[in-house]
Amino acid sequence: MTFQEPAGATPLDPDERQGLKYDHITTRGELDELEQANIEQGLAWASRRRRRDVFDDAFIRRLHKELFGDVWTWAGEYRQTEKNIGIDPLQIPEQMRVLLGNARYWAENGIFSPLEAAARFHHRMVQIHPFPNGNGRHARIAADIMLEEVYEHPPVEWANGFDLQADNERRQAYIAALRAADGEDFAPLLSFVGTVEPTS
Repeated sequence: MTFQEPAGATPLDPDERQGLKYDHITTRGELDELEQANIEQGLAWASRRRRRDVFDDAFIRRLHKELFGDVWTWAGEYRQTEKNIGIDPLQIPEQMRVLLGNARYWAENGIFSPLEAAARFHHRMVQIHPFPNGNGRHARIAADIMLEEVYEHPPVEWANGFDLQADNERRQAYIAALRAADGEDFAPLLSFVGTVEPTS
């Protein structure tokens, strides 16, 4: 199977591609359609579930499984392989616990505004890159769930009327903002999500 990966997307290794549940998928476009249908089902699951702790590791993994589990056998499982981005896979469980603990602390102590907390939560999860694929979409949805359920704040307008998965200016701005945040410059990401000044 040969996929043309959009800019900023993570190539799958052969073992992970073997986790694809549908043999007839041959193009990235077909895969995107399949994943989008699964994501819509996952969003429906998230909206009808009883509210649970978004800062729980089991919920984060379950969310990924609900969003991608109809497409990939490894959905909801932390990656075991190195990627061109992301931390050492052996560090993923511990670093996810640190992130979730930090995010809980931010919320309980009013450290950041809701949008800044969501931006920082999203950025660090993408930086950790816990899953073989789907990290950006999963982290955006997790951040929105946090906003709605913890902060009682509307979700981020990530796409702003565009298809964020498509190769367009909005996606390029998003990737650039994440890379700036990698260097501790959060201003572009905060601007992207709709807030401007960092709290600290």
